[in-house]
Amino acid sequence: MSYDDKRSASPSKLEEASEPAHVVQREYSQEDVYNLSEEHKAYLMERHGTLDLNPIPDMTDADPYNWSQRKKVINLILVAFHAMMGTFTAAAIMAAFVNIAEDLKIEVQTASYLTSLVICILGVAPLLWRPLSQRYGRRPIFLISLICSLVGNIGCANSHSYSTMGLCRAITAFFICPAAAIGSGVVVETFFQKERGKYMGIWTIMVTLGVPVAPFIFGFVALRVGYRWIYYVLAIVNGVQLVLYFFFGPESRYIRGEAMPPSHKDTSAFKRQYMSFRRIDPAPLTFYDFVEPLVHAVHPCVVIPAVAYSMEFLWTSIMLTVEIPQLFPELFNFNTQQNGLQMVAVIIGTIVGEQIGGRMSDMWMSMRRRKLDGRTPEPEYRLWLSYFGFSLCIIGVVVFWVQLYAAGTTWNVTPLIGVGIASAGNQIVTTILVTYAVDCYRTDAASVGVFITFVRQLWGFIGPFWFPELLAAVGYRPTAGIGVAMMVAFSILPILVIQWKGSVWRQKHA
Repeated sequence: MSYDDKRSASPSKLEEASEPAHVVQREYSQEDVYNLSEEHKAYLMERHGTLDLNPIPDMTDADPYNWSQRKKVINLILVAFHAMMGTFTAAAIMAAFVNIAEDLKIEVQTASYLTSLVICILGVAPLLWRPLSQRYGRRPIFLISLICSLVGNIGCANSHSYSTMGLCRAITAFFICPAAAIGSGVVVETFFQKERGKYMGIWTIMVTLGVPVAPFIFGFVALRVGYRWIYYVLAIVNGVQLVLYFFFGPESRYIRGEAMPPSHKDTSAFKRQYMSFRRIDPAPLTFYDFVEPLVHAVHPCVVIPAVAYSMEFLWTSIMLTVEIPQLFPELFNFNTQQNGLQMVAVIIGTIVGEQIGGRMSDMWMSMRRRKLDGRTPEPEYRLWLSYFGFSLCIIGVVVFWVQLYAAGTTWNVTPLIGVGIASAGNQIVTTILVTYAVDCYRTDAASVGVFITFVRQLWGFIGPFWFPELLAAVGYRPTAGIGVAMMVAFSILPILVIQWKGSVWRQKHA
């Protein structure tokens, strides 16, 4: 029997394999446990202390579900930090727009396009990296990503024209992006469903924190040693990541059951995870593999949360973090360090919001499961917490723009209170909506992550081009009203619809 024949003959064992985008998660039942051999049950009891596992791991240490919790968390931290470096790299120069503009003799608005360029590439490039990581594994892609990003950042540091710096920024963005998109796949490959919200939250919070942490740190760097050292620091961080990931980042791509290629069946778990760079999935690469994530555009349970999240992210993250470095030097005569310090509000708000979006949403689903006598609740039940996040987003955006208008040319802390509130709401919405979409298409988690990243970054790329024109045309307070209207129309109302019809649409695409 060929590999493909075995794959089609044993679908129950292949829940974690790379399946087409239309596959919907099959819920596990007690019957799955009863069908296991006694040896398999004994192995799972020794490893996990329970048979209440979803999904059910293979009887091998190579299965990432059977890794120790410490090993899983270390790997997740490395991947999540790598994911953060994507948005961190994009936002790294935001506090230094004025310095870059003076050095390269361009307008400040033109300098901001060096960030917009990275935002765009972070959304498109994962379409290439996802199928490669499915065939060859996550680990080789991450290692290549770090090596080439390091080179790209050194190129940026030694660029003395706008076009050359733009080219090097594009190269860096192309190679740094994989973890920010396929990180959702790594979470699903290593953590059981009952803990997925908590650990998905670690990945999402790192992606979100990259935006405010970068200007907070590099505002000091740009002021004291010059903005070019921003790029050198990024290169150094990439080098440290490379060493840590080489020694402590195992391969999490694993094909369950009989579908595993023979070359990997005969390899020890350690060699397979750390020493092997052979192809994992022998299925041939096709053009469709590179555009497959875009198929989710016809899946309401992915595209609606993606659009809702992207619109909210545009107004509470991109808008605020891009405009503060441009407006505050003009309004309050801030230097790069003072600009960076404003991002403390975003950092605090994001950390607070994750406690609700991650840990609390898992508790929310666990309580529902107990009421259903152990049955898995519908993914839509998680969405109830998102409305609290949307409310905070709206309140925060209004407070920021209204108080910034009231401040005039004298700085006070009240606009930053709005930034903190909006950032908390943003993180709640991020974790809940991404986790919901992944729960609906768990077997295609990496593809879902790529699609959501694509939509989010597309909006994020377009935004900085029309933000200044909007502010100049209508002013601060009307801008807040426009933001609220767009979040209600494109975020809150669509989520209400998905709660109403989501279960029907999921069954339709099953």
